[in-house]
Amino acid sequence: MSACPTLRIALPVPLPQVFDYLPPAGSPAPRQEDVGRRLRVPFGPRELVGVVESIGLSEDPANLRPALQWLDDSAVLHGELNTSLRWLARYTHAPLGEVIATALPAPLRRGDALPDTHGWAWQLTEAGRSGYARLRSGTRPQRMATLLLDGAVNEDLLDEQLDDWRSAARALLKREHVQRIEVPAVIPQPRIVPGPQPNPQQQQAIDALQAADGFQPFLLDGVTGSGKTEVYLQAICHCLQQGKQALVLVPEIGLTPQTLHRFRSRLGIPVHALHSGLNDNERARVWAAASRGEARVIVGTRSAIFTPLPQAGLIVIDEEHDGSYKQQDGIRYHARDFALVRGKALNVPVVLGSATPSLESLHNARSGRYTHLRLQQRAGDAKPPGVRVFDVRKRPLQDGLSPEVLVGIEQHLKAGSQVLVFKNRRGYAPVLLCHDCGWTAPCKRCSTPLHKTPMTVHGGGRRLQCHHCGARQPVPLACPDCASLALQPQGIGTERLEERLLQLFPDYPVLRIDRSTTSRRDALEQTLATLGEQPGILVGTQILAKGHDLPKLTLVVVVGIDEGLFSADFRASEKLAQQLIQVAGRAGRAERPGEVWLQTHHPDNALLHTLVNGGYHAFADAELLQREAAGFPPFAHMALLRAEAKQVEQANEFLAALKQLIPQQSDVERFGPMPAPMPRRAGFQRTQLLLSAEQRRPLHAALDSVMAQAYGLPQARRVRWSLDVDPMDLY
Repeated sequence: MSACPTLRIALPVPLPQVFDYLPPAGSPAPRQEDVGRRLRVPFGPRELVGVVESIGLSEDPANLRPALQWLDDSAVLHGELNTSLRWLARYTHAPLGEVIATALPAPLRRGDALPDTHGWAWQLTEAGRSGYARLRSGTRPQRMATLLLDGAVNEDLLDEQLDDWRSAARALLKREHVQRIEVPAVIPQPRIVPGPQPNPQQQQAIDALQAADGFQPFLLDGVTGSGKTEVYLQAICHCLQQGKQALVLVPEIGLTPQTLHRFRSRLGIPVHALHSGLNDNERARVWAAASRGEARVIVGTRSAIFTPLPQAGLIVIDEEHDGSYKQQDGIRYHARDFALVRGKALNVPVVLGSATPSLESLHNARSGRYTHLRLQQRAGDAKPPGVRVFDVRKRPLQDGLSPEVLVGIEQHLKAGSQVLVFKNRRGYAPVLLCHDCGWTAPCKRCSTPLHKTPMTVHGGGRRLQCHHCGARQPVPLACPDCASLALQPQGIGTERLEERLLQLFPDYPVLRIDRSTTSRRDALEQTLATLGEQPGILVGTQILAKGHDLPKLTLVVVVGIDEGLFSADFRASEKLAQQLIQVAGRAGRAERPGEVWLQTHHPDNALLHTLVNGGYHAFADAELLQREAAGFPPFAHMALLRAEAKQVEQANEFLAALKQLIPQQSDVERFGPMPAPMPRRAGFQRTQLLLSAEQRRPLHAALDSVMAQAYGLPQARRVRWSLDVDPMDLY
């Protein structure tokens, strides 16, 4: 009996294999062109949407089930993106079907058709032409009708030619004078607006990017306010003039509107946003437009790295050091690293930009793997801010603010400037404490007898919330241990700072910006617009440290950095240094000089001393030496296997079984099973197994051996487990 061609389909299930199916009834025999097409298949009692991974052969087709139906006329995943996703599945040791499901927009995962990306235009009806003379001259409906006299006009052109044309369209539509029609999508031609004259360092970076031929990774290492965005824009302009697409990644949704506005005003073409703040249909429409080559510039957050780029010309990763580029659940990919893989496969330059480059990127640049471009002066006339360290030991503090700082805030406000008070802890206070017996409010789902996880006080002291599992409860009326009424919030959060500053400066606006106040779409942009250029105070977390241009901001006060000086996480020093440099960079970005004031109980700390006196690169030099001596990244490569179970013994048994699967002669060090730094979360006990090797090859060889058998272990059925290659933290 001859072998029968079959479809090998990747399905979104946590199993490291593809599944063989016959083509749907009545369909022709499978062919190579079917790879990348979606179809609906039966899977047990369910129906799933899968993607054809390859064409196989079966000696016994009678035992195979036929697929139910094709969902596409041609492949939605093909070429470079299909190849890169396979690489990602191999590198993360994740099931290919789950990797593909992560890359596809939600409507495509559900089986919906690829969205139509046609344009829209407006034209006059017969009633509109005959009634044109009766429209009142000079009104907006009359002006819009005038634009439509010569034929249909695209909505993008109406945006440029008539303010608030939509209200005019509604008025004309009520009279049946106009109608909206579909028009074929067209690839827009850029109408580039010249920007400011680059300084010599910017021009050198621009020339290097424009001269790049094919894949070349660049590290654009520029101090805050040095004009990195202008360099990006010049590189994108060059890319568009060559008729190619550009993809720009930013770390936070809050940065997207500001970036979009600047890019649209300079490039003169639609700039498409792609982030989790959009609904599923909007994201699918942008994905489809990019896949068809209609979207020329795409700006998005981490998941935008999966955008198809059939005519790619440039990939930019802004704030490349930011930890939000690492996906912390599901498929644990790093968008920055995957961007480099895609850039190489697409043969286009990749720009990694930051004022505080990650130590991995800095090491690669110094090793010659990346081209290192430095911007060491601020753009225009802006000067770097002055830095002062305040020793607050034995000083009276008002909710964490020293008297000298309060006087300084008042002086800057009276001078018409804005002040940023930075505290990287949201909520009212970190802990609720009984002053009589020392009881603290623990999270019942995340605490253990040896490791208490305190709940954060919110709502001005009225509500408790766990920032790890999300559990909430009201503040008790009395101490559960001693019945005392002396329950006091301890420590400072952004809510408490906001409350205190409102009391001290009632004549000025005080706006809080943290995850609690920016969860709504465009909330950050609207909050900053509310402040405008009037004097006022911003109280915020790390959200405010990323890329915002606040020209009236002249004073940054960092309240309490001490908790970041002492941590078991080997990346803690790097994260703190980046955070301090980034938030300091918000001050003095225009003609007004800026100041940065740091409050600390440890003014002699070596890290703080190095940062203040030597800057970020002096810190990086010292930190890289320590990393090399300790055998930490970037001088080693790591993978972290995590397990969670109701009983800690079950998690440890599973990880111990995985540890035994690694060949003893392997060049891979194994640490664990051991409790996670946070040993319990949301009711589950958490343990981990850390693997480390000097080279990637033996590490991945060991993971290949482990993952080939992990899914079949009997212990795997009793735990939730995950693998994180190149973990960003050990929590």
